Amino acid sequence: MLLFERLKGIRAFVFDVDGVLTNGQVLVTESGEQLRSFNIKDGYALQLAIRRNYPLAIITGARSEGVRLRMEGLGIRSVYLNASDKSAVLATWMEENSLRKEDLLVMGDDVPDLPIMEGVRLAACPDDAIEDMKQKVHYISAFKGGQGAVRDVIEKVMRLQGTWDANPEIKSV
Repeated sequence: MLLFERLKGIRAFVFDVDGVLTNGQVLVTESGEQLRSFNIKDGYALQLAIRRNYPLAIITGARSEGVRLRMEGLGIRSVYLNASDKSAVLATWMEENSLRKEDLLVMGDDVPDLPIMEGVRLAACPDDAIEDMKQKVHYISAFKGGQGAVRDVIEKVMRLQGTWDANPEIKSV
């Protein structure tokens, strides 16, 4: 199936956090708090996708409450932290949202993401994903994790489907 056909059939998005929505680096403060940096352009695209009624899930092994707060602040309701079995989490979320794997774009960057990418309509990864991931995906973004890879795939899908436009009601991300 051509990339164009894959993009055109996407109904929902699933993203990992570390290495996808962030650059994969975690800063740890003296008190043990973990700090991550998120890309504002990714945030805009995530908000726009939600406003255009695309189901969206964050499935991550991260345990950080800061991750939950950032995602929920963007309007993402399906945030799954500390997901040791991402496939089980994905199956439950798909059932709750009446979705099939053929409806999904899944973006991951490392070994724990590989199982949830099997059989999806479009498996994608950032440019700096591990080589095993790059060998198995349909699309490798030209952008690195935390530097616009999420925006890249969301915008491609939405522009192709006619759901991307200038949206002044999104002011802060």
